[in-house]
Amino acid sequence: MIRVLVVDDQFLIRAGLVGLLDAAPGFEVVGEAGDGEEAVRLAAETRPDVILMDIRMPGVNGIEATERILAQAADRPPRVLVLTTFDLDEYVYGALRAGASGFLLKDSGPERLLAAVTAVDGGDALFAPSVTRRLVEAFARQQEPADTAPPPDLGVLTSREVEVLKLTARGLSNLEIADRLYISEATVKTHLNRTMTKLDLGSRAQAVVLAYETGLVTPGG
Repeated sequence: MIRVLVVDDQFLIRAGLVGLLDAAPGFEVVGEAGDGEEAVRLAAETRPDVILMDIRMPGVNGIEATERILAQAADRPPRVLVLTTFDLDEYVYGALRAGASGFLLKDSGPERLLAAVTAVDGGDALFAPSVTRRLVEAFARQQEPADTAPPPDLGVLTSREVEVLKLTARGLSNLEIADRLYISEATVKTHLNRTMTKLDLGSRAQAVVLAYETGLVTPGG
């Protein structure tokens, strides 16, 4: 069973998501929250596998809630799946930077939603890498360096890990990276996982964002 926490400030949307998940085999809704503050509390109490997180909420928004939830998580942190109305939304960029595993448009169909929750729970990126790249390119230039902590030093990575990170940020899938570097797909995953561990990153999306913020890859490059 995939244990899911549903977070949305609109009652009808939240109720619809809960009803869909409750009716589908293999899913269990462990809680529902109407704002970010409640989401942080329920995440600590219920320890869900996946959180469906609205980002535009009054008070504590989904970005801050995601940061707080992942910071306080022990053992296996929950996978955060952002719910948004627009795919090019600066809030989505912020959520990915905060550690969300991916995003889902609110007008996605039931099958898409269930497949997304399953994919994220399994550790996969929900969306095509090109979507991550498009989001990052759209908003990376808008971030003021002074507003954030300095990015980690990429010098801790091996040359092959840097290559894999660079190709990941350019929107290539693991299979495409494997073909480009003449290595197996499993080896690509190993390099990416080691990179994320060394840089203390929680998701592939965070790795892509970091590649842009360190200048390893530049928007449009």
